[in-house]
Order: sequence, then structure tokens, then C-alpha cells
Amino acid sequence: MSDGPTPDEPPADVTELAGRLFDLARDGDAATLAAYVDAGVPVNLTNDAGDTLVMLAAYHGHADAVRALVARGADVERLNDRGQSPLAGAVFKGEDDVVRALVAAGADPLAGHPTAVDAARVFGREDLLVVLAPPM
Repeated sequence: MSDGPTPDEPPADVTELAGRLFDLARDGDAATLAAYVDAGVPVNLTNDAGDTLVMLAAYHGHADAVRALVARGADVERLNDRGQSPLAGAVFKGEDDVVRALVAAGADPLAGHPTAVDAARVFGREDLLVVLAPPM
């Protein structure tokens, strides 16, 4: 019997690096995240809950990290395993700068469940409903 990873599991050092990357996103370390993505880390890397780096940065209120990831091709529409979007997460957490960054990047306010619009309504964020409304 081997002590190494099974065919379905990545090596321990890869798992450790991925964990550090998710922590960088939660902490908002835009420069380090950008450097890793520029060096070849997939910009849409997901954790075991389906959260991408941009989802974690958005949920934790790091607009600069969101913008850095978006500039490198992060999918702002990617839902996690619970069907939540980065934009709805930012609205839920009241992260106005992140909401604006994601909307500027083309995030759909009606994606996921609940949608960003639903979250803004539930929390009485009329100001964000204006930001989330499509331009006329």
C-alpha cells in the first residue's frame, strides 16, 4: 500500500499551494495572486465547495484582488456548488466596491440563487439596486 495520493487526489504539495492561494484570495493579496496567475495558476481555480479565487476575494471584500483576477480572465459568472455568484456574495456582505468592480466586469445581477438583485432587495439596498440595474 502506498502513502502517496490516490489517482483522484492531488499530491500534498499541490493541495497545500491551493490552500495558500485560497487564503490569499480571502486576505485580498492582489499582487501575490496576480503573480501566481501570471506564472500559470488557473485563474478559475476552485476549492472543494466550488468557490473560485474571485468568489473568495469578492465575499471577503477585496475589490483590488477582484480587479486583478478579472484582468487575468477570471469568470465573474462562475457559480459555486451552492449556486451562488460572486456578485450576490458581495451584495450579501455589503461590499459596495466589490459590487461595482464585478458589475464593471460584466457580472450578471440575475445569475445564481439567490441573485444579487434578490439579496439587495432583502437587505433594503436600494442604492445597490441602482448599480445592478442594466443601463437603459
